[in-house]
Amino acid sequence: MAMASTSAPVVSRAASVIHQTIQISSNFFPRLSFTKPSSKFIRPITRLHVSSPTNKPLTSTSTPTSKPPTEETIFFDGGAHYGDLIANLLLGFTLLWLPLTLAAVFRAFYLRYRFTNLRVTVISGLTGQDRSDFSYKVIKDVQVVPRFIGEWGDIVITLQDGTKVDLRSVPKFREIAKYCLSMAEKAAVLKESGPKGF
Repeated sequence: MAMASTSAPVVSRAASVIHQTIQISSNFFPRLSFTKPSSKFIRPITRLHVSSPTNKPLTSTSTPTSKPPTEETIFFDGGAHYGDLIANLLLGFTLLWLPLTLAAVFRAFYLRYRFTNLRVTVISGLTGQDRSDFSYKVIKDVQVVPRFIGEWGDIVITLQDGTKVDLRSVPKFREIAKYCLSMAEKAAVLKESGPKGF
């Protein structure tokens, strides 16, 4: 009986503590009242119905030549022609041709040409650290020199300041030279000399 009498006040105290905490928390957060917005803040909804003919494509009002191109697209990206390496390796057994063979090996592994719609890039060096870029706007003249039987060739680009850029053993050299002239807005008349050696 003594145990029952002592446990009753403990339960009543716990109930009073719980009741007080609930009462405090309900007083702590005020009730939020939601009111309807007044009619002067409601805007009427206007629906637009636009129709276009399905058989005609949409055309933009601005011409494509009015803005300079922002995205760079690649026309050609590659190294020297593989035929240049093979021909020079076959002739490299003679000691006289050995320096030209080493130059062909260097061109095959460490030289890269890139022609885009914005610029010409020549990347060379063991790790590609030597890089030269120039725009088509500075091109004054383009000449081609076929090699072997015309399978590959050299492109000699003359800039407006008189600098000559010699690109050796370029595959598809005629197409690339015409592309350079067209991008430089020059007359696409190539100055081509006769076929030369390797």
